[in-house]
Amino acid sequence: MNNGEIVEHVIRRNNISISELSRRLRVSRRSIYNWFTQKNLSFDIILQIGEVLDYDFSSDFPDKLNGRKSNHTQAYQGDMHMNDFQNSANYWRNKYINLLEKYNEV
Repeated sequence: MNNGEIVEHVIRRNNISISELSRRLRVSRRSIYNWFTQKNLSFDIILQIGEVLDYDFSSDFPDKLNGRKSNHTQAYQGDMHMNDFQNSANYWRNKYINLLEKYNEV
């Protein structure tokens, strides 16, 4: 199996949709499908996918990723957690309830 096929297998095994993955990585779905066909997929891309999936690819690529970490792990994860929270239904429901309560006070 080539690098892209290994990554595709892990993504599918983790039950995340390609649309969700593309949104989190801020790339097009087409880019992700193209990555699946690449024999020598960049290990920086593999690390980014691993961060989104919370998956350690070092067991799949032991000779290439031995102890290697991405430079922007903390900033990227912090940004994604805030975006996920703001897009959640609970966030918007609470905002709506607060607005209704303010309206009722007036």
